[in-house]
Amino acid sequence: MNFALILLCLFCFTLVFWLLEKFRWAPARERLGVTVQPWWVEYTAGLFPVIAVVFFVRSFIVEPFKIPSGSMIPTLLIGDLILVNKFTYGLRLPVANTKVVEVGAPKHGDVMVFRFPADPSVDYIKRVVGLPGDTIAYEHKRLRINGQEVPVAQAGEYYDGERLRYTRISSEKLGDNDHQMLTDFAQPSFISPVGEYPFRDHCEYTSAGVQCRVPAGHYFVMGDNRDNSLDSRFWGFVPEANIVGRAFFVWMNFSDWSRIGGFK
Repeated sequence: MNFALILLCLFCFTLVFWLLEKFRWAPARERLGVTVQPWWVEYTAGLFPVIAVVFFVRSFIVEPFKIPSGSMIPTLLIGDLILVNKFTYGLRLPVANTKVVEVGAPKHGDVMVFRFPADPSVDYIKRVVGLPGDTIAYEHKRLRINGQEVPVAQAGEYYDGERLRYTRISSEKLGDNDHQMLTDFAQPSFISPVGEYPFRDHCEYTSAGVQCRVPAGHYFVMGDNRDNSLDSRFWGFVPEANIVGRAFFVWMNFSDWSRIGGFK
């Protein structure tokens, strides 16, 4: 279900009734001495201010999302309800997602929500690893950006309740962003299965991993749960037109209220 499209339709529908009420029906009732507003006007024109505020906030300021998978563990857990900043990367028209005002661009280390390139009706969340023009290499479980290895340090262990085992937590620095991620260095480093995708020829796969040159207007993204994330290593690059916004805050997790707060 495209909630943005439904909200846009409701906005336009109630706007028409609000304009008719304000400039035609209300003046006509006043001339006739009628003070009672019909119920159907109350539930159409009367709802317009509320729908307009929701439409404006959700389209241009902040939008809520729910984390459905564990691909961003330990940064984000299944069930986290997060907020996504809609204007950090530029103001976009709702539904069409066309950028109309330039504000900023994704940076290394940002947690970004985007429309999945293979199915734009599905929203994904991953961390930005490569910017347009970057050369990204993920080989032997080590990440390099433009030939420079990203600093990694051990930061404890994460207990996986589903697999009943511990996984090493590593601290990684992408640009100015220090964050944690999970990597099992004992697992094989080759990447499979890999599908066909636009600019597939920009990537080279070997038994050690993958190396890609990020095309103009695209981004390379990865999950923080490196061994359990379907990301750019498998399905390619994120076009700039698919960007939704930057995730920045957990506003609720009904299973663990301590999750509430900002993240990076």
